[in-house]
Amino acid sequence: MSASTFVKSTLILTIATLLSKVLGSVFRIPLQNIAGDEVFGIFSLVYPVYMVALILSVAGLPLAISKLISEAKAKQNNHSVREIYLTASILAILFGIVSFTVIYTFSGMITNNIWGSPSAKIALIVVAGTLLVAPYMAVYRGYFQGIGDMKPTAFSQVLEQLIRVGLILVIAYYLVEKGYSDEIVAGGVMVGSIVGALASLLYLRIKYQRAHIRKPEGRKYSFTLFKKWLKVILSISIPIAIGSLTMALFNFVDSFTVSYGLRTTGVAGSDIEYLFGVYSRGLTLVQIATVFATSIVLPLVPLITQKLVNKDISGTRGIIEKTHWMTHLLSWPAAVGLLVLTAPLNLSLFTNMEGNSMLAIINASSVFTSFTLLSTGILQGMNLARIAAFVILFGVILKTVSNILFIQWFGLDGAAWATLLVYVVIAVLNAVIIYKHIPYRLFDMRVFKVLFASVVMGAVVGLPTMFFDIESWSRVIALGYVLAAIAIGAVVYGLLLTLLKAVNLSELPVIGKMIKNN
Repeated sequence: MSASTFVKSTLILTIATLLSKVLGSVFRIPLQNIAGDEVFGIFSLVYPVYMVALILSVAGLPLAISKLISEAKAKQNNHSVREIYLTASILAILFGIVSFTVIYTFSGMITNNIWGSPSAKIALIVVAGTLLVAPYMAVYRGYFQGIGDMKPTAFSQVLEQLIRVGLILVIAYYLVEKGYSDEIVAGGVMVGSIVGALASLLYLRIKYQRAHIRKPEGRKYSFTLFKKWLKVILSISIPIAIGSLTMALFNFVDSFTVSYGLRTTGVAGSDIEYLFGVYSRGLTLVQIATVFATSIVLPLVPLITQKLVNKDISGTRGIIEKTHWMTHLLSWPAAVGLLVLTAPLNLSLFTNMEGNSMLAIINASSVFTSFTLLSTGILQGMNLARIAAFVILFGVILKTVSNILFIQWFGLDGAAWATLLVYVVIAVLNAVIIYKHIPYRLFDMRVFKVLFASVVMGAVVGLPTMFFDIESWSRVIALGYVLAAIAIGAVVYGLLLTLLKAVNLSELPVIGKMIKNN
């Protein structure tokens, strides 16, 4: 693949990923507004279980397939291409059937005994149906990426998300208007995930057929070949999948341990769903805050592998430092802004002021979440995916223990403190590991200038909220304040960075230029 084609393909995939992530994060706000915190709580309990199973197939499998197919194509080994494709297809179908069967079989035990929320059972079973489709869809994405065509993957991501989000909101509105129970509404909205995945699979299948891909003549596919390629695919995909889980895996832990922690404090039934819905408001805001930073640095991470293959340590160090600088530049003001605007944001987006202190703590964690996602990706680019996976698994253990203990000590705020703790620990561990392999500049004066500018900006837009009775505001007034604060904050932050000479217009990062320069 030529350099210009690589840049173009990477940008297409990045824009599609950014758009799909934005859609996947923002839609939670109107869903909560339409259906309420109880349905939002059920949705937030169920969805991480589905996302963990989905990412294990959709994250690791396409990358493994694309890597193996691109290597086989480079060697002009069409037999291997076909064998990889067939093995991955069988693996995907088996994975989907097993995942659905396990979730369906244990759905009652999960919802009744672990969550203490029997009304979540229908939603869990319905969304598990998506697993019969999504893994097979991932095979086609991996195939097209392997032959250097990113457009089908990019378009299918956006198509799936648009249909999923659109149907979720339409179904939620219809069922609420008809007066159905929270249990039925939560189950109904999950249908959107199945239809979105089916639409994406159909599109990819049609693209595959229209490509008129010829099957090579020669050796027959056998069980021996299946076992051979199965080991190779799994050895590549599993560490990548675990590293890609990060937020989904921690949300998965939350769905079990937060509900358990609340039960130990005497909370039960629909109150668990309501409180988990309130807790999920913070997770929604963090996802929105981190999506831009992670998507912008995404094109640079694969270049790390390319640099290391060429033994270009200096170039690798440059990429690591640039991605960290960009994340500092974007994540600190976002975290500070979310923190100081917690109250008006909560009222304007989620209709009331419930859980303000908890939201403030989670909002503060967003900067460390960004660095965790970035550093995990860098470790994968450095061929340290296994180490990254072990760090994430350690984080899961820490999150589980801290959730249970902190909720007993601090109530719902304890889950937020646990989230902050885990992301700080993982971000620090990843930074140390990266530094040991390739020493890079962790902090410099420019970073401290960003911190100073973020704090001053936060004071300018946040201090006025201390003198207002925000609880008496309407949602429109609260939203107006938030929008005005964002505009004023952006101007203050930009002016301070310019005055402090932390950045200037010529230094503002542009993805395409940075890729070409590296």
